[in-house]
Amino acid sequence: MPASTPSISSARQIENLIARYSHLVDDGDFAEFGALFENAEFVSGEVSLRGGKAVEDLISSMLVVHDDGTLRTRHITTNILIEVNEDGDSAEARSYYNILQAVPGLLPLQMVAGGRYRDRFERREGTWSFARREVTIDFTGDTRYHLKTPDA
Repeated sequence: MPASTPSISSARQIENLIARYSHLVDDGDFAEFGALFENAEFVSGEVSLRGGKAVEDLISSMLVVHDDGTLRTRHITTNILIEVNEDGDSAEARSYYNILQAVPGLLPLQMVAGGRYRDRFERREGTWSFARREVTIDFTGDTRYHLKTPDA
């Protein structure tokens, strides 16, 4: 893959997009979360979806929203490697994620999942957006208060 060192503005915009993903899912804002994939593919395991509404429906069917309207989680993304392609309008990234969760009176703070993201981005009309996100789950903990079907 031909690549160059990303410009600060491109790299920063992509990092912000990666962070926005985490904030939206942690906040339980599934509509805005889905909108991140309006023109993109979302892949997790055997599931491959395209479009915001399909992603919103999947996430809202899988994740437990607690009384405060959130997932009571923190998606922490680290070790982000970004490569902006020579065309300047496409990029790829790899990163690790850990999902922490605590539910007062039910679940002490712990890691409920960890894994990797492989992303492709496109810049359209000067704005970076997801073209594809592939989620790989490497580790799981107690997901009773995170997934509607913990064994899934």
